[in-house]
Amino acid sequence: MNSFSLPRRPDLEHLRREAKQLLQDLRADEPAALKRAETHAPDLPVTLSTAQRVLAREYGFVSWAQLKALVTRMSAGGVRYDTIGRGYSDYRRADPRIAAAVLAALGDARTVVNVGAGTGSYEPTDRPVVPVEPSTAMALQRDHALPPAVLGVAESLPLADGTADAAMAMMTMHHWCDVSRGLAELKRVARRRVVLMTIDADVQADMWLFADYVPEIGERDRREFPPIDDVVAALGGNTTVTPLPVPHDCLDGFGLAFWSRPETVLDPGARAATSGFARMDKAREAAAVEGLAEDLRTGAWDARYGHLRHLSELDVGLRLITAELG
Repeated sequence: MNSFSLPRRPDLEHLRREAKQLLQDLRADEPAALKRAETHAPDLPVTLSTAQRVLAREYGFVSWAQLKALVTRMSAGGVRYDTIGRGYSDYRRADPRIAAAVLAALGDARTVVNVGAGTGSYEPTDRPVVPVEPSTAMALQRDHALPPAVLGVAESLPLADGTADAAMAMMTMHHWCDVSRGLAELKRVARRRVVLMTIDADVQADMWLFADYVPEIGERDRREFPPIDDVVAALGGNTTVTPLPVPHDCLDGFGLAFWSRPETVLDPGARAATSGFARMDKAREAAAVEGLAEDLRTGAWDARYGHLRHLSELDVGLRLITAELG
């Protein structure tokens, strides 16, 4: 169990000062400091590296180097949705068909931790939930009927071991700085089950939007979404992967939902509610949208992909991963 959890925006200089203060306390034979060192670094000399090791262990890391590396990446990346998350809830809502699959995966879990909870999409309302979210902009858009979010990051959840029966994380792993550590944290706080919604970026890349108009989004998603096999290996145990076909009239405005409705891509608000478009170079985005608009005007898009308009659902890479623990 972690003694402490990292703040949602950890500061390396602050952590260094913490370590130096601990070193001073150790040199002064402060009882509390000596107890911390005995717990996390027994028999080591009283040095700065020992104080750093103690601090890292208290935050749940093996070493100071591991803590430093993660904090450096988190500081460089910032909290992405504080910038791009405004107006998100206008376009992003839980689709009831996808929500039903998530609820079925949660099963009989009586309590749930929702990591990267955002505005609350796919969060169950029939049982106690502890939502954890790093972005203030997203947390403030949560429905007032939902519990307020605890501010925190996946890699260092501010929760005790075994906090809930299940931990869930919906379309959020690609925003984490350290996926392996985030998954380990989900397993730490869940007693029985972990449920994830994510994207198989290789399958997504075949969708017309990413193949023909914005391949750079698909390429970035390949870098940021962890491979499904890697997630399964990290979760271990009894883990299943279930394809989630996306309905043609999906209410959740993620990029995959555009597969049968290309006109939606022309809506600036709809694009801004997806992290792919929201982070795209604006000139390149405008050129891609102009190209799609022209193909729709001339009928070129329908000549290639018009058959999609007649399908009720399509597998475009959305995946539900469920791990039974213990």
